[in-house]
Amino acid sequence: MNRIIEQVKQCFDIEDCTFIPVCGHEGGRNSIMIVSRNGDKQYILRVSDLSDRTEKDYLAETEYIHYLAENGAPVADVIPSVQGRLVERIEVYDKEIFVSLFAYAKGMLIADNGYRYRDGASLDEYFYNTGKALGAIHRLSKEYEPEHTRQDYFDKYNMTYLDQLIPDEYSELKAAIAKRLDEFLALPKNKDIYGLVHFDYSDGNYHVDMNTGEIKVFDFDNCMNCWYMFDLANLWIHNEGWTWQEADPGKRFALMQQCFDCQLQGYKSETEVPEEMLEKLPLFIDMVLIENIVDEFECAIREGEELDYEDIEDAAQNLIEAIPYAGFGG
Repeated sequence: MNRIIEQVKQCFDIEDCTFIPVCGHEGGRNSIMIVSRNGDKQYILRVSDLSDRTEKDYLAETEYIHYLAENGAPVADVIPSVQGRLVERIEVYDKEIFVSLFAYAKGMLIADNGYRYRDGASLDEYFYNTGKALGAIHRLSKEYEPEHTRQDYFDKYNMTYLDQLIPDEYSELKAAIAKRLDEFLALPKNKDIYGLVHFDYSDGNYHVDMNTGEIKVFDFDNCMNCWYMFDLANLWIHNEGWTWQEADPGKRFALMQQCFDCQLQGYKSETEVPEEMLEKLPLFIDMVLIENIVDEFECAIREGEELDYEDIEDAAQNLIEAIPYAGFGG
């Protein structure tokens, strides 16, 4: 890593900075470092050598982020190199590595604050702001004309690939996924409902300014062309974490909907979402479940381990038995 850092310092003119590695989270695939100058957090350095990413993929991601930031979306911008490039390609021990430098997102993970929101403000404000930040991103996505393109949802989520990924012992699950994919294929596509989405929009990928409540979004590593409803459905599922202490299923579901209603208000302050798409929320929740299941199988293969079925059991059961709303009610 030292040889990489020395090259990075020259690429981005940050010779006087210190580099602090960040412990990777489960499923994380890149090397991340906090780059500091005089003790202040300045940047985030990402070092990538993924076999399923090309230089075009990194360019498409960083160009999109830069476009969002330049047009006022609350995202951590990409910092161009000395040569004006958003992605620098370097070689270490005959290995091709791609590096990008990002602005450090002001604020903190809400998890690092014990899931306590800022003093004197209600959680309604927090939910509203998370929806508003996502709405701003989607509003700009609808007008985005990329130079380089990211993959389309069906480039990855198709039964040719999933049949190879998921062992035949999970035949019921594969049949349930195939049924949903047919339903996804029948959905309409136009610029108002389908475009570049974050594809991992959750509280692990944005910071909250505990003074103002402002959201700053980062980690677009999984961004792809998909229905905007995917990001909204992912928000809905993550509201489960705010309601788990409620034992009554009906009340818990109502609380999740209450959180989502606040998020939707914030979202609609930035961009519209057709009512006919909102009515399909349960289907898009299934889409999120499929993404989670696929990720577990891919992680197991990368780690050379057997999948622990308990990690996907609930999601699989919801798909196989057609239980709506991720099994939380409805």
